Amino acid sequence: MNSLIEPKRTNTILYCHHWPETIAFYKDRLKLPVAFANEWFVEFQLTTTSFLSIANAARATITAVQGQGMTLTLEVTNVSAVKAGLEKLGIATTPLKRRWNALAFYCFDPEGHRLEFWTAENEGRS
Repeated sequence: MNSLIEPKRTNTILYCHHWPETIAFYKDRLKLPVAFANEWFVEFQLTTTSFLSIANAARATITAVQGQGMTLTLEVTNVSAVKAGLEKLGIATTPLKRRWNALAFYCFDPEGHRLEFWTAENEGRS
């Protein structure tokens, strides 16, 4: 790789005012595995080298943006199955749409962060 940086690990940190509800969304509803947790910060493992952390904005030095200007995008194997699973859990989703040769839909976490789930269009139909 001919890049200035070569990340070994990535972590996106969301600073949240609705911290307990947001933790419950990712841990209990989406069933993401917890890699680390303390009294104000929880790190979820997305892949072997990619993590998503939820920090309590009341304890952090960075202000929460309450979902403004933020989209977490996750490529999944079967977007239709993920959509159906989220809806079964009572999570509101948008209609499935074609975007950049992919099928995608959106939902929001309790803090207002938008999540995009997508599959390459030739893979995602069930």
